[in-house]
Amino acid sequence: MNDGLLAGDDPRGGTSHQERSPLVAGAVHGRDGWPVEPATVTLVGPTGAQLGRAAADAEGHFDVHVADAGPATVIVAAPGSVPVARSVTIPPDGLDLGVITLARPGDSSAPPPGRWTIDPEHSTIAVTGQHLGLSKIHGRFARFSGELLVADPLERSGCEARIEAASIDTGNGQRDDHLRSADFLDVDRCPEIRYRSTAVEPAGPGRWTVHGRLDLAGTSRDVPLEVRYGGTRPDPWGGVRAGFTATARLNREDFRMNWNPAVELGLSLVGAQLLVELEIQAVLAD
Repeated sequence: MNDGLLAGDDPRGGTSHQERSPLVAGAVHGRDGWPVEPATVTLVGPTGAQLGRAAADAEGHFDVHVADAGPATVIVAAPGSVPVARSVTIPPDGLDLGVITLARPGDSSAPPPGRWTIDPEHSTIAVTGQHLGLSKIHGRFARFSGELLVADPLERSGCEARIEAASIDTGNGQRDDHLRSADFLDVDRCPEIRYRSTAVEPAGPGRWTVHGRLDLAGTSRDVPLEVRYGGTRPDPWGGVRAGFTATARLNREDFRMNWNPAVELGLSLVGAQLLVELEIQAVLAD
């Protein structure tokens, strides 16, 4: 006796055609690392026939089912971006294309050479640490300045930033006062945090590792920055702006910020590792 077919079953036996067909998946991001929306992904076969088509979701992800495995061309397009076409071979078990990056017209892999001044009104320097190993505490520095000197060749470029240590803001006044004390930033003795680059190393299209020296709380250490270039745009005031994101990881104990009372089971109150994230918008000064 047949009790009926399960959802997705093919009446001829097995699963439905879509479940058996290869799946091509991936994500569409812009040069700044953010999802591109709306973006459309189209797969075309060797004869020019469309094999499948899908729109990326709000997170940039897409899934395209195709009837059969084999050679295909992936075309990714979005309004205001330069389309990307890529030849692929789709295996029977599907294909993950990873992240496909779309650029805007006029974008290059590096900003134009010149001296660029950081715009603090449209930039952020954020720091994240752990509390009791349970949650993250987020803070930012409200007052800072700096400049980037982009050279040709790019490896000769450099940067320098100055941060007012007392401008730390975690949203809790008592905690911020403690962070400004000699237990941590020691702002009375060391009012300024400084970073100076020493070398620039390419790490892929639009990406670099910037090696530099960080002066923090009276101690100087080598700290690399992982930098990604987000593109260049004209602004409404006749200037030219470039966007960058950068990350670094610090051990605060390397900078003599050792305050950390132990709590139950030897767990530290404050984690030693800090994540520093920079969102920088710079204006071409030359």
